[in-house]
Amino acid sequence: MRDIAEVPAVEVITTAAVHLMSAAAVKCGLADGPDAGELKDLDEARKLITALAGFVTAAAPEIGSQHAAPLRDGLRSLQLAFREASEFPDAPGKGPGEKFTGAVN
Repeated sequence: MRDIAEVPAVEVITTAAVHLMSAAAVKCGLADGPDAGELKDLDEARKLITALAGFVTAAAPEIGSQHAAPLRDGLRSLQLAFREASEFPDAPGKGPGEKFTGAVN
């Protein structure tokens, strides 16, 4: 295992973002397997997506567009998946993380 001092900040940031994305995807019901529906928890997904949006928005200037663009794409996909999974979708601009990203269509 590499010493944390040797790990570039961009790698730590992207790894943390991917963990948030993975957890949010599971909570949106996007997990593989027959129990994906049982793992769905939109209240938890909302929290994770909002945290991810704030994190990516804050980190983007520091990590550059090359690293931020895929994170933004993943975040947008999760925001859309959340809207699709919601029985009563939020109004535009009121969905998870949209206070950081703006409305997602």
